[in-house]
Amino acid sequence: MKQTVHIGHRALARRIAAIYFLAAAAWIVGSDLLLLLWLPESASAVGGSIAKGVAFVLVEGLLIYFLIRYRSRPGQKAAYVHGNRNIEIAWTVIPGLMLFSLALYQRGTWVTIKQNLPDESQAVLIGLSAKQFEWHPTYPGDDGLLDTADDIVAPINIVHVPVGKPVIVRLTAQDVLHSFFIPQLRLKQDAVPGMTIRVWFQATQTGEFEIACAELCGLGHYRMRGQVTVESPEAFAAWLAEVKAKQGGG
Repeated sequence: MKQTVHIGHRALARRIAAIYFLAAAAWIVGSDLLLLLWLPESASAVGGSIAKGVAFVLVEGLLIYFLIRYRSRPGQKAAYVHGNRNIEIAWTVIPGLMLFSLALYQRGTWVTIKQNLPDESQAVLIGLSAKQFEWHPTYPGDDGLLDTADDIVAPINIVHVPVGKPVIVRLTAQDVLHSFFIPQLRLKQDAVPGMTIRVWFQATQTGEFEIACAELCGLGHYRMRGQVTVESPEAFAAWLAEVKAKQGGG
């Protein structure tokens, strides 16, 4: 004899709410483990204050729960539900409140990263122009300014920065939309044609990290890779002097 599964609308709404809050609690407990699995170790001064993977965990956790809980089973027939206003309000308002809470929680970090940039006089300046399918970096010359005649043009796709010092990147695009992404430095910013967007980071450890384009920008998108080398201030100064000398400026 077949059984029909009936679930009250209020009970279902309560279950949805409970699942969202349980998923949030699971994220809080397991966030460090998730970061180890999903992202490389942070080499950024602000990396530890960025919350990551929250929406993904909540949405995918809920999806997996419903796939298992309401899977097809022999002898059971699902009840047809035309619609319910309370359930629709619940699954709209609850995720909205959770995302709004997350935005408030991360507000301070957002301001630090996107608005409170360091003083350019105390930072390393880099001009970075994205072009299918390359990154073109430039550094200020003796005048300390970008976009002047004495700019130091670095090799394509090669960026060097000193460890422990703020770096401000003036990001532009020559053709289409690109996205400047360095996972270890927790830095991701679109490069938009016709705009100059300033972003900054401060590396906390030396090493070589990949610069990826995180925006589909054409058939050669897969090969739009660069490399940022984080090194001691002395090594950085020596590298920049070498590039300048090869350019004929010193």
